[in-house]
This record gives sequence, structure tokens and C-alpha cells, in this order.
Amino acid sequence: MIIVKPTDDPLSIDYQAGAMIMIDKPIGWTSFDVVNKIRYRLKNHLQVKKIKVGHAGTLDPLATGLLILCTGKATKQIETFQNQVKKYSGCIKLGATTPSYDAEFEEENIKDTAHLSQSQVLDACYSFKGEIDQLPPNFSALKINGKASYKWARKGIVKELKSRKITFYDIQIPKIELPYAYFCVECSKGTYIRSFAHDVGQKLDVGAYLTELRRLSIGEYTIENAWNLDKWVDVFESKQE
Repeated sequence: MIIVKPTDDPLSIDYQAGAMIMIDKPIGWTSFDVVNKIRYRLKNHLQVKKIKVGHAGTLDPLATGLLILCTGKATKQIETFQNQVKKYSGCIKLGATTPSYDAEFEEENIKDTAHLSQSQVLDACYSFKGEIDQLPPNFSALKINGKASYKWARKGIVKELKSRKITFYDIQIPKIELPYAYFCVECSKGTYIRSFAHDVGQKLDVGAYLTELRRLSIGEYTIENAWNLDKWVDVFESKQE
């Protein structure tokens, strides 16, 4: 498998034989949007009707950061990347909730946070370190009766989700400026950072939701070595001109 680095010429890669592309996903894009964009360019470049392209771990539309894509025969290795430790940075807003646990919807259940001390916020965040049972958000891609949970939720139908064991290997809170708490975490496959934000708010009895999220690394692969999506696309478009 070839790793396509930003210093490489992406036009010279054998994508059918198998390649891994690290993309810095922009805000507002779904992970599937990025896959479609890459696949479309590769099909035109290679003059083929089909090419396998998949991603190794979904990022929500409002999140940014490292998205690993595999092409051709390398798609068989997607699960290997999915199982690796992920590192994220971001921000939690205390004192309100949203249905999606992030900034997609308007705030609800607004509460005062002035009574909270920094030590209370730190203790609440750190209490989730280690292996825990985490309940995924209703606005998630988990399938219920063959349909993604978020599709039910958007219709106002709340389906019961089961908690699952995940692990926070490290939790750091570098800055607290109430009502905001900034974090950096390392966690296992299947972890929902939106649920972490929500659970911190529940622990403090003021509610909370995720306002920012950026994936910094997947295993040994870091955002510093990722392609800007526009730059990657520009290389292929300039070749067609």
C-alpha cells in the first residue's frame, strides 16, 4: 500500500493496486462527501467506471481533521485503521444542551454556570478516563431496523440505543473559560466525543454540548501529513485543463 503524502505527485500513484490518502476534512462536509469527491476525480483520471474508495472512521459534518481514505486493494485494510487509537481536540459548552449533542441545532435547557469551579469541571471531565459504558447519540449513523438512528431522530422518533464499552486513554483540559471547556483526548474505536460532551454536562447538572471537534491522529498517522482537500482536487483538475 502506498501512502500518498502532500509532497508526492498524486497523479503518479497506482490507486487500483492500493493507496492510502490522508485528507484534512473541511467543516460542513460529510465523510461520504469526501469519499465521493476523491472517487470522482480518480475515475476521471484513470478513465475507469469503478474504483473502490472507502474511509476509515466517520467524522461528523461539523468536525474537521484527519480522514483516512483507502483505494483499490487497500480498502481491505480499512478495519486496521478503524481499530487504532484516535486523538481529538475540541471545545465543550456548558450550560445548555442540543438534540444532536453538537452545534447543529439550537440550544435548549439553558442553565447558569457561574457557580461551577474549575476543579468541578476538571473532575467531571477526568471521571470518564479509562474504560466506560457510553451511550451513543440518537443523532448517529448506528443502524436501527436497517435505518440510521439519525434518520429516525430527524422524524422525532427516539429509538433506544444500547451503551457500549469504549476507552478514554487520556483526557486533558488545557483551558477552561466558562461556559467553555477545551479538551484533548485519546480514545478507542467507537467513541462518540459528542456523548462525552453531553455526559460531562449531565455530571455537572447543567447540560453541555460539543461546539468544536478536530481529529488530530489515527494511530501513527497525524493531521500534519494530511492533504488539504482543495489542493488534492486542484492537482487533478489542472491535469484535465
